[in-house]
Amino acid sequence: MSNVLDVLERRARAYVHRGEAWSFLRELPDDSVDAVVTDPPYASGGVSPTARKASTSRKYVTSSSRRKFVDFAGDQRDQRGHFAWCVLWLSECLRVVRPGGALLCFSDWRQAPTFSDALQCAGWSWKGTVVWDKTPACRPMPDGFRAQAEYVLFARKRGGERVDPARARYFDGVFRVPADRQKIHIASKPLALMRELVEIAPEDGLVLDPFAGSGSTGVAALERGRRFLGCEMVDHFHAIAAARVGGDAAAA
Repeated sequence: MSNVLDVLERRARAYVHRGEAWSFLRELPDDSVDAVVTDPPYASGGVSPTARKASTSRKYVTSSSRRKFVDFAGDQRDQRGHFAWCVLWLSECLRVVRPGGALLCFSDWRQAPTFSDALQCAGWSWKGTVVWDKTPACRPMPDGFRAQAEYVLFARKRGGERVDPARARYFDGVFRVPADRQKIHIASKPLALMRELVEIAPEDGLVLDPFAGSGSTGVAALERGRRFLGCEMVDHFHAIAAARVGGDAAAA
């Protein structure tokens, strides 16, 4: 694979690579991106081994809507395999982010403990958890609480310049944004939320998403004056993401 950063430079402000995330990350130079903002597969949505191995449309979509969605990859690992895989790609993300750079990684309630352990094993400094409040229009639970929130784990790479308090930026820790009703991807996050999160990167900084899906992170990054580098392995979603951000749709 050619140097994807050279490709990005030729493509101006955005590029979406087609391929597998860990292999893609291993090709990137050290200290070359400003922030990682990503929504990886959770490998959640089932208690039994059989249920966890079901297709994503069967696990996460009601039966009446399954035909609307193309399945995404990487969501059928068991818990040990999922943890080991997360450590691998999170370690590569740490290598490619500049000292002091940030990681924002989505999770649901089931996998938040696994993601937090994995990012610390990979060497990240865990700084906290951001809450995405999807509003009450979400799945109820009999004799229980609505599944109203998902989470974004926030971490930084150690090093970098000390922040001058006079120039520091301050972000909210809870975002109340309705979930998308017209989704392109089963697990897509609303643009209104992504626009807020990509601002963790400096202006004109490079935002990396190794699991680009339908490209919402990239769209938000460009709208907020950042550059974008993504990777997606499912052909269907890669073509959509590349078209949305104006990137190249060429294969690996």
